[in-house]
Amino acid sequence: MKKIITTTNAPAPIGPYNQAVLSGNTLYTSGQIAFNPKTGVLILDDIKTETAQVMKNLKAVLEAAGMTFEHVIKTSIFISNMDDFTQINEVYGNYFNDVTAPARETVQVARLPKDVNVEISMIAIK
Repeated sequence: MKKIITTTNAPAPIGPYNQAVLSGNTLYTSGQIAFNPKTGVLILDDIKTETAQVMKNLKAVLEAAGMTFEHVIKTSIFISNMDDFTQINEVYGNYFNDVTAPARETVQVARLPKDVNVEISMIAIK
């Protein structure tokens, strides 16, 4: 069985998908981009601010499922410019303990939804 996870503290989906799906003890989040959930405005001031908004959105989805970043076992980071990797990594690293950080891949892609610069998805287990 699967349970759909939704929260108003993260952006509403912009297509036929949900913010996250819980299957057993495993949570699969959809990719989050830097929409401010309260205003619906994309936060694209700079890559660090954009990444911080993405992580806030993911935190809200995790919390809606009764989880934290400590439950995350895998992340996928999609970026439009690998030159931004260091700054994205700096912000991302603030949310994890180096010893227990999840597995991860970071991939440069040609284009992301709404022409954002970073999108992140996660898998977490409770």
